[in-house]
Amino acid sequence: MGKPELAEFARDRHVLFLEVMASELPPDYAPQEVNHLTLAYFAVAGLSLLRELDRVNKDQIAKWILSFQVLPETDSELDNEQFYGFCGSRTTQFPSTDVKDPCHNVSHLASTYSALAVLKIVGYDLASIDSKALLSSMKRLQQSDGSFMPTHIGAETDLRFVYCAAAICSMFKDWTGIDKEKAKQYILDCQSYDGGFGLVPGSESHGGGTFCAVAALCLMGFIQDDLASNLREPAPIDVRLLLEWCLQRQVADGGFQGRRNKLSDTCYAFWIGGVLKIIGAYHLIDHDALRSFLLSCQSPYGGFTKFLHDQFPDIYHSYYGLAALSLLEEEGLEPLCTELGILSAAL
Repeated sequence: MGKPELAEFARDRHVLFLEVMASELPPDYAPQEVNHLTLAYFAVAGLSLLRELDRVNKDQIAKWILSFQVLPETDSELDNEQFYGFCGSRTTQFPSTDVKDPCHNVSHLASTYSALAVLKIVGYDLASIDSKALLSSMKRLQQSDGSFMPTHIGAETDLRFVYCAAAICSMFKDWTGIDKEKAKQYILDCQSYDGGFGLVPGSESHGGGTFCAVAALCLMGFIQDDLASNLREPAPIDVRLLLEWCLQRQVADGGFQGRRNKLSDTCYAFWIGGVLKIIGAYHLIDHDALRSFLLSCQSPYGGFTKFLHDQFPDIYHSYYGLAALSLLEEEGLEPLCTELGILSAAL
């Protein structure tokens, strides 16, 4: 049985849902413990869009976030190839007795982005953080092709981590942590024949990868906010094909799909809607149809579901449902800085 349609924006239910999530996650989230800090970002960022940050203790949150930071004990440790960012959880923070397990005491680019975003949202001054150690060690994660590994112990390299590195530098207002030209070239190599961006060169175009590519280029200053307004202007990417690919992702139910031949999914209303917002083409989508889709994905328990007929919400799609409605300028929601994924007032 499908959930009843909620034709109006159920603001109060979303506030209560995210307030609970900000204080204690349900047992079903236990397998995602390694992403604890990122889950906190979804809850806190969601409350900020709802103008309800007073429901949490901002100083306590900042203190908790800072407890995940990895710091060098001496200046000489800056040369030991370790990344001095933020760990994603307690289990990735403390050394393991199992020497075969490399996933402990390891900071991660995605966790570091989430940490800094939350700190910005709660009003913490990032100037208090040792950005020199963080950025100099982050730059060593950049590969010869311009991509980034998320950790110093090695892992996959793709557009997600190029975006995280660009967002981190942007929040610090310090670009010493990235070779922008190399990062730009890697991003350009990821644009597919159809105009979208795959997560790695040669892969299928994907909504999340496309957002990471366009937002990173915007943050690094390689593209302007209104690219689509004058398609005759030179640009490093194929804007015409990008625009066509993004507009084709809005489907009959009003929502956006992340790839061709996939169902519409709440989060892509932000990922692809965000791309169109950045390049100045957001006015070309069917706003009413998208709003109707998003409101139909509201759960009666608060929060948003992934798909139209799902019953239960999750914290990831709940945040991106709110972020998408913010792009639509829904009444009662804070404006969003699209390329950084945090409310504009935090900047």
